Amino acid sequence: MSSQLMSLRATLTRGRRAQYLIWALLAAVALSIAMSAPGYSRQGEVQAQQQGLPHFGQLIKANRDAVVNIRVAGSLSTTSNRQGGQGLPDNMPEELRKFFENTPFGERFGQIPRQPMAGQGSGFIISSDGYILTNAHVVDHADEIIVRLNDRSEYQATLVGADERSDIALLKIDASGLKAVKIGDSDVVGVGDWVIAIGSPFGFEQSASQGIVSALGRSLPDGTYVPFIQTDAAVNPGNSGGPLFDLDGNVIGVNSQIYSRSGGFMGLSFAIPINVAMHVVEQLKEQGYVNRGWLGVLIQDMNQELAQSFGLDKPRGALVAQVIADSPAAAAGIEVGDIILSYNGKPLKRSSDLPPMVGETAVGERVPVAILRDSKEQDLTVQIASLQDDNEPTRLAAADAQEQKLGVAVADLAPEQRERLAVDHGVLIQDVDPASPAAAAGLRSGDVILSFNRKAVNSARQLADLVKQAPT
Repeated sequence: MSSQLMSLRATLTRGRRAQYLIWALLAAVALSIAMSAPGYSRQGEVQAQQQGLPHFGQLIKANRDAVVNIRVAGSLSTTSNRQGGQGLPDNMPEELRKFFENTPFGERFGQIPRQPMAGQGSGFIISSDGYILTNAHVVDHADEIIVRLNDRSEYQATLVGADERSDIALLKIDASGLKAVKIGDSDVVGVGDWVIAIGSPFGFEQSASQGIVSALGRSLPDGTYVPFIQTDAAVNPGNSGGPLFDLDGNVIGVNSQIYSRSGGFMGLSFAIPINVAMHVVEQLKEQGYVNRGWLGVLIQDMNQELAQSFGLDKPRGALVAQVIADSPAAAAGIEVGDIILSYNGKPLKRSSDLPPMVGETAVGERVPVAILRDSKEQDLTVQIASLQDDNEPTRLAAADAQEQKLGVAVADLAPEQRERLAVDHGVLIQDVDPASPAAAAGLRSGDVILSFNRKAVNSARQLADLVKQAPT
């Protein structure tokens, strides 16, 4: 009996020792996991290096303190009042607004109810004394701006200035000794480069996503003065204003927009090049607004058919569709039908290259411009003026009515094209929607529309008006 008892005790003792060993091993594993959990994994870096892939752990760790969350609160006025009448205009002087709102008929004359507005986005610290860069649309209509740092401390921010045309805003918080990002050079970015975005998508702070540069110099409808960097890094609502890093940890862009049919990320995100952003920041910091150069032309893009009609081997440059009276372009002798081939010594691959170049030119600067006229290149010199709100349009887009009803994009005929085609009026078809009435009727790129609904067509704008008036 005693020997059996001794044997049982020995078995129990060995079992306890085995359990202790298991628990010790589990504790060691847990400690290892806990030590490696905060963001950076040495093992992940080694594996990435072995597989020839980039590892972003160190980059994120080095820059997360410079990325901030931005919350805004404000109010928006509605367009009409509770009685169904017309509200007071937004640009009405404050004295007149108060007079009308305080009359016995204030309800009728425009006491405009204001709707509360709240939003959030991202930003990043560009200097240790508290200057923060973000998107203008993040802080639009904001009465209060709260900046939350990575250590969860919060600051009331002051809006130094915002520029809607570039979608850049500069904030300032009362702090010092802050971690700031390293500013890179977006001019050396190439397609295929690895990038990483950090921000607060849907309010999830310090979220990182990686991808590559998909394209450069993208032109978007509401970004005339910005040659966007296109990436496939996941960007969602709340990422706006956050930094886009290269593998060296330099900021090369400001995440700004996505293309989506669902409201969420679909593989197309767009960032403002950091060189463009910092050019704006310098002016906002110095004077609170941005002064842009103005040339004074309406331009449109070239396609193969249009290029061939001008004697070019391939599409390049910007076709001048209109010259604004008393503009720098008019003074320099630029005419409708000219093709601007280069600006300040830089060739134009497409028409969208021109507006950012002109916008960044100092007011008063004299710039060489190369044009093609009558199949001959000419060199002109233009003195750039200041862009004002009433002289902004620079690109001529296809009219919505034409796109929706007729399904064609057209351009005015230049004098040499009319001579070559032996016509005295009409517009040149640049593109045809395959599923449009125009395609069904047999129209193709390169055709000339001479009349529409029995009326002679002399310009693209006239055609747009005729299509708009046509019965549906």
